[in-house]
Amino acid sequence: MSGNVILKKDDAWLRFSQPRRVILTEKAGEVRGKLREVEALVEARKWTAVGFLCYEAAPAFDPALKVLPSRGFPLLWFGLYESHLEIPAVFENAKNLPPRKWIPDTGREVYNDAIQTVKERIAQGRTYQVNYTMRLHADFDDDPLDLFAHLARAQNKYAAYIDLGDWAVCSASHELFFNLNGDRITSRPMKGTVRRGRATEEDKALSTWLRASAKNRAENVMIVDMIRNDLGRIAEVGTVSVPELFSIEKYPTLFQMTTTVQAKTKASLADIFSALFPCASITGAPKVSAMNIISELEGSPRNIYCGSIGYIMPGRRARFSVAIRTALVDKKNRKAEYGVGGGIVWDSTSADEYSEALLKARILTDPPQKEFSLFETLLWTPEEGYFLLERHIARMMDSADYFGFAADGAEEDIRKTLDRLIAGASSPRRVKLSMNPQGKISAEAKDFQAGEKTFRVCLAKEPVDSNDRFLFHKTTNRDVYQKAAIAGYDDVLLYNENDELTEFTIGNLVVKMNGEYFTPPVECGLLSGTFRAELTASGGVKERVLRKQDLAEREALFLINSLRKWVRVLL
Repeated sequence: MSGNVILKKDDAWLRFSQPRRVILTEKAGEVRGKLREVEALVEARKWTAVGFLCYEAAPAFDPALKVLPSRGFPLLWFGLYESHLEIPAVFENAKNLPPRKWIPDTGREVYNDAIQTVKERIAQGRTYQVNYTMRLHADFDDDPLDLFAHLARAQNKYAAYIDLGDWAVCSASHELFFNLNGDRITSRPMKGTVRRGRATEEDKALSTWLRASAKNRAENVMIVDMIRNDLGRIAEVGTVSVPELFSIEKYPTLFQMTTTVQAKTKASLADIFSALFPCASITGAPKVSAMNIISELEGSPRNIYCGSIGYIMPGRRARFSVAIRTALVDKKNRKAEYGVGGGIVWDSTSADEYSEALLKARILTDPPQKEFSLFETLLWTPEEGYFLLERHIARMMDSADYFGFAADGAEEDIRKTLDRLIAGASSPRRVKLSMNPQGKISAEAKDFQAGEKTFRVCLAKEPVDSNDRFLFHKTTNRDVYQKAAIAGYDDVLLYNENDELTEFTIGNLVVKMNGEYFTPPVECGLLSGTFRAELTASGGVKERVLRKQDLAEREALFLINSLRKWVRVLL
């Protein structure tokens, strides 16, 4: 229904419906006046305004800012509401979207030529950086709210859904344009991106690389300097500051470099937008020159993409995001578009920039992630207590950090839970320890006798994908292992897309060859088992890439884990 809005505010999801008034315009000359009208109504009526400004609204604040003409979509839209309802997270009961093909409006050759043109403009001294973008298009006849839920499931810091009737805005932005609280204004531009690793060690290496990257730091500083200058136009003298420089923020598929800029101001919202809009992080530097180049090279208007979405509340409280990670659905024509791009500087390469753009678009096609928990399987005996307890706890806490589980204080809860569980036990126990995304710890114990059984196994029918991050963590998301199971066998031996052996579904692989014991490196796509880690640390087992053909040279095969330890395997 037109005017329906869903908004993420702090940790709450808010629904706004039945607006008392809707204020909109498609004319640049009316934008400033409409924004003043919205701000005045918020203060006079104590209403909340929720809405957006399009990228193409920029000339309303400075005629020198050139944009492509936009027709049929508002430059400014705000609904004004008396109240709102707090609702459950939008993705909790949302339908999964069917796969669809998103087609770039910019071919690779055109993209390469555009990057080269930007670099020529840099060489001519006309610009330092240009944020070049393209649009992805898809047929879309589903409920736009389901698309919003899909986007927001992955990341939702500043998520917003706005139903305009013929159009729907579905934004999962994680970039703050500005937050206004009384006379304090904060901006947090993002510039600098790298993919997430598959496990904690890769994550650390990639985030460290991003923080130290001269190219990304230079781009970040360039944009921060622009925002400092923009804020300086409305700030009280001497109040512009940078309390956080080069922070690294973690998201499901990537790391982003951010910097926080603050100031004090008594400026109206219209004047704040005049000074800041559009955000420098999605234009380039200098802003006027960069936007001229953008209008020359990009083939279509950005519309809501790279504009700003947010709310205004009484008492000079407002928050606006930069409208990235944002889809626009044309409900009448059953089409959807989604913008992606990045900052181009002198040492940018078209291959790297194109790859980064596609990385940012993965949010559209990555399958929805169902909720999962972490778990560890431990052996407890009266003689030794918990076998490899510290390694189990460390692995669970590493995975909790990787996936962003609320695990503060969880380690103490783990130890207390495990101690309570075996109080009074006098025989070996198989203990399953679990942690849910909220950090809640639970455990259960069963009697256990390992026995001397030899396992019958066979090779899996299909390879695993070594880029699947769930292979590197012990979670309840075990689809890949369940799919690999073959009736009549105790387990299956997995291998990756390069025909490199990886692991069994319930333990690591050890191959005895020429009197030595070898296990595949974790990088091949497997869980770093606690018993495996103990054996490799002591030197008893060595890491080596093992391929299927190496099995012909085997003297023995073993499945190892911390519960059964060494299990002989017949292949």
